[in-house]
Amino acid sequence: MTVLVTAPYNKQGRDELEEMFGKVVYCSWKDHGQAFREDELIALLNETGASGLIAELDQVTENVFTEAAGLEFVGVCRGMPSNVNIEAATKRGIPVFYTPARNAQAVAEMVVGSLITFYRHIIEASKWLREKNWKDDYLQAYLKFKGHEITGKTVGFVGFGAVGRRIATLLSAFECRIFYYDPYVDEQEFPQYEQKTLKEVFAESDVVSVHLPRTEETIDLISKEYFSLMKKEAIFVNTSRAVVVNREDLISALKQEKIGGAILDVFYHEPPEEPDYEIIHLSNVLPVPHLAGATYEVEDHHVKIMNGALRRWLEEKTLDIPVLFNRNELQREKKGAVSNER
Repeated sequence: MTVLVTAPYNKQGRDELEEMFGKVVYCSWKDHGQAFREDELIALLNETGASGLIAELDQVTENVFTEAAGLEFVGVCRGMPSNVNIEAATKRGIPVFYTPARNAQAVAEMVVGSLITFYRHIIEASKWLREKNWKDDYLQAYLKFKGHEITGKTVGFVGFGAVGRRIATLLSAFECRIFYYDPYVDEQEFPQYEQKTLKEVFAESDVVSVHLPRTEETIDLISKEYFSLMKKEAIFVNTSRAVVVNREDLISALKQEKIGGAILDVFYHEPPEEPDYEIIHLSNVLPVPHLAGATYEVEDHHVKIMNGALRRWLEEKTLDIPVLFNRNELQREKKGAVSNER
């Protein structure tokens, strides 16, 4: 069996795949310079005769499944397999594996680091120093850039999945009080933290950190209704999806200094377009070009998760694998097929 890998995949991971499947063709999008187009991906699959595909950025469309009819599984090295037509895969009985929480540690460290950077004015102070502005005694910089500690702050999370939980764990070292709003989390699961309503999270937190997927119910969820509840010095953090926040309401809250500032790793257009720069250029915003999950270690994490799942699938002949995204649908189809045989 041949597996085509277009995701970044370390040598050890590729060797493990070879041991499991027999042959690996490695064509990372990084070496290609961009994600493969639909026609390029179809051509690669057919040229290699691949029965398995492990991708990261490539769009695995209905056409891919139709034109590369030999596919038996798809692996997606992302937190959600949003680049795969799940319906098309499922109706063909093709399992789609993914790598949730692969970047949880990376994002968590970025958020904590960004909070310290924001509170201590590190970027502004460094720029000021590079521009040779330190001309008087040491008190000049000391007074100009005096900041705040994050120790003891109340940090509220909107969405308390793998990333939010990891940030909360890191912040425990700073003795932070943790609030969270997540209707899908049982409050008994995390007795050390405080479950709150969405309004309470915004009203009572010194930092509000958003960790939401893009869904119909989350688009524009965070609006002026919630910004108006925030403390004047509170910091708003978004490292999830820009569209879960109403852009005009966020701009208004920042421009009118109704909140202390924002740390933003995601934007409404990426790369940014002119409207995005209205936010990026605000002095009370720390903008980052979607880098929260960009560490070398993330690639090691997704290799470990993916290879572990594929090994179980091969050796145990099971669909009951947590990182098999369409397992419920495939299990129902399997049960239906067995019933029909009877």
